[in-house]
Amino acid sequence: MSSDQRRLQPRKQPRQVRAELTRRRILDAAAHVFTEYGYAAGTTNRIAERARISIGSLYQYFPNKDAILLELLNQHLEDGRVALATRQQGEQARSLDEVLRVFVRAQVENHQHDPRLLRLMMQQVPNAPALMDRIARYERENFDYFRDLFRRHPEVRVTDLDTATRLVLSAMHFFVHPLVAEPEPVDPARLENEIVAMLTRYLKG
Repeated sequence: MSSDQRRLQPRKQPRQVRAELTRRRILDAAAHVFTEYGYAAGTTNRIAERARISIGSLYQYFPNKDAILLELLNQHLEDGRVALATRQQGEQARSLDEVLRVFVRAQVENHQHDPRLLRLMMQQVPNAPALMDRIARYERENFDYFRDLFRRHPEVRVTDLDTATRLVLSAMHFFVHPLVAEPEPVDPARLENEIVAMLTRYLKG
């Protein structure tokens, strides 16, 4: 492991409830501090103060604020994965519009909790190989799932399923992320309706 990789690794993996609660307090405090002060001014001292712990205690868990941001990004990815997994039930019994709406809504909900923090994470994402590998794995899983779903769904008329799947996933990503995270975000219900309508018309051919 290189020095750059080590500096992004959490130092302490909680094994007790109290330690996990402290870790959660640090992450919650960091989210607030980064949103309030920005990343450059969101120092570990401010994070520790917000979490009501000593700076030494913070450094027992994370070596620097880059590692904290990386953990927030990992948490964001995992929340999105879980949200989608809970919706992957009975999709074949639904119309194509309903199937797409379920997944678009999951994407929007996962990004609208704190759009300012999302915007910051998008701008400051660390160049961490482990994070890139996780994102790539997550994207492959999504691709395989949606390609199979589109192959089996009776309303889908496009013939090039590989390209269609990539276009749909890219649309979900590139429309939801910036439009929810921008300073004046699009109304979530309107965004959902427009994305679903666009993708449904495309897939029906």
